[in-house]
Formats: sequence, structure tokens, C-alpha cells
Amino acid sequence: MKIRNALLAASLGVLPAAAANAQYAGGPAGWQGVYIGAMGGYNILEDIGLDFRPTASPGSEVSFDGGWAAIGRIGYGFKLDANLGLAIELEGSYRYNNNDTVRIGNATVGSGGENSVFALMVNALVSYDFGGIAPYLGVGAGYAWNSLKARQGGRPVVDDTEGHFAWQGIIGLAIGIDAVPGLSINAEYRYFSLLEEGYNTTAAFRAANPGRNTFDVDTQNHTFLIGLTYAFGVTPPPPPPPPAPAAAPAPTRTYLVFFDFDSAALTDRARQIIAEAAANAPRVQATRIEVTGHTDTVGSAAYNQALSIRRAEAVARELEARGIPRSQMVIRGVGFSQPLVPTGPNVREPQNRRVEIVLR
Repeated sequence: MKIRNALLAASLGVLPAAAANAQYAGGPAGWQGVYIGAMGGYNILEDIGLDFRPTASPGSEVSFDGGWAAIGRIGYGFKLDANLGLAIELEGSYRYNNNDTVRIGNATVGSGGENSVFALMVNALVSYDFGGIAPYLGVGAGYAWNSLKARQGGRPVVDDTEGHFAWQGIIGLAIGIDAVPGLSINAEYRYFSLLEEGYNTTAAFRAANPGRNTFDVDTQNHTFLIGLTYAFGVTPPPPPPPPAPAAAPAPTRTYLVFFDFDSAALTDRARQIIAEAAANAPRVQATRIEVTGHTDTVGSAAYNQALSIRRAEAVARELEARGIPRSQMVIRGVGFSQPLVPTGPNVREPQNRRVEIVLR
């Protein structure tokens, strides 16, 4: 029975079911340089029609049970672009199926025997990497040695080994294995066929069936495989760059402007310090300038609070006169609550009579 089309359609649904996300694609899209692989699986050999010569016997055929197949490959993969790959490979394969029945004309009886085929093939494969999942297509041609043995009712019909040209079509899916760069798991369907097959019948069969000396057949195999492939040319991608270090906080610069006792007037030295702060603000890319007034502990808290604000305002006006926008300044007074030099109440301390300019 011809089941080629049905099996081919089924394979298109079975292979993607094995897909899983991986970083390293298999198939030609991921096999870079030399690669090797091995696969095994299930082989279906279609019924063989026996076209006897010189005397025809319509309806004669041999049917087979399901069998097995094993394949080894070695090849070389090329990158055509970032996702597209091509591979050329040499393959050795073996397929084996037991006979089910033999029918000669209208007579069908149980049988024994087997069909085995060893082949050497050259394949070309092309695939596309979809983020670690790589479907691929291929074709192959080569030479096969087919051994066909069949008995009808205990009488050998054929026991012959012949060499034939062979060809195959390949549909596959490869999934890279992240843990081992270059290693992929592969699932394939192959249609494998021999060309121009002719076999000799046995002497015992020819004696009982005159005129049935040889026969021509057309063997067609449907092979479902799973296995592994390792590409020697695949290297792991470089590790991601380390995260950028956190930006260091912008350095702060502090300038101290000192005042006379009970005064908010700027001295010449005070103006020099304010000029230096105004000049450095653009160089350090200051985005905020804090101007904070202070006093010593002589007098009441309310009086000193107001004095500290007057001192801060005096410095702010000088900064503004030297090009610093007032919107960039934070101006406040804290009285004697934050002394530079701790003292008791009603103590004149020159270092506490100050305005702090902080560039941030």
C-alpha cells in the first residue's frame, strides 16, 4: 500500500512537537565547521510488487513488518548569514525489516525472510535558525546494497543482494542544547528509495515456477529518526558585559563666608570667597547651590534666626551678581542651632558667624 503522502504529512506535525527554546541552534544554521552525528529510529518499508521476467505474474508482492534504522553522519557546516546555514555531509545508514507475507499471483501464504539495506549517501542540508530552533530540509544521493530474502510456504523465492543507486529527501528539526555548545538533538523524517532494482529468484523457485527467473521492484522506505549531532566549530557566546557601576555621587564643595559680630555686611575677603564659589559652580556642573546662614549664641533665638537669614540673603545677592541664577539657589537661615564650634549661650565665636555655600 502506498502511504508516502500520509506519512510525510504526519511528520510535519510530529517534529515541531519536540521544539524547545535554546540558545544554540542545531541543523546547518548551528553546525559550524566539522560535525558528527548519530540517529536511530523506526523504518517502514512499503509493500514490494514483484514484476517477474520473462513471465509476468500480476498481483505478486512481498509485504513487511515495521523495522528499524540507524544512521551515522559526518559533515561540514557553513554560515550563509546570521540565521541561514548550509551543510554538506557523508552518511552511512542501515535499515532492516522482516517479511510479513508473500503473494505469488492469487496465492498468499505466510513467509519468512528479511530485507536489509546498507547505503552510503552524500547529503546537502539547509536550515534557518528561529532563536535556537532550526528546521531544515535536505536531499541526498548515493549507492545502496540491498539484501532481499523471502520464502513462500518454506520455499525460498529470493535470496539475493544487489547494489543500486539511491536517493532521499529529508525533513528535520534541530534544537540546540544550551549546556553543551555545539550539541543539538535532532528529529527527522526521510523518504529513501532505490533505483532500477532487479533480483534473481532462487533455483528452487524457478524449478517450481518456470519463466519467473528475475523480477524488478521499487522499494520505498519511510524512516523516522531521533539522535544527536555535535559541531566542533561552535563556541559559546561571550558572557554579557558586567553591569555598569553605579554613578558616583557628584562631589560637593563647601565655601565658608565669615561675618563680623552682629553684622550681615560682606567683607572684602567674603567677596573673594563668593567669587571663587561662583566661578567653580559651572566647572563642577553644580545643579543646586545651598546658601545657609549661621550665628553665634549671643542674643535671643528669634534675633539670631533673623540675622542668619540676612547673612544668607547677602551672600545670595552677591552670587546672583556674579552670574548664578537665584532659581538655582536654596537660601535659608538656621540661627545658632548648628554651630561650627560648640559653645555655651552668649559666647562670641567668630567661626560660628558664617554662611555656608555648598555646591551640589
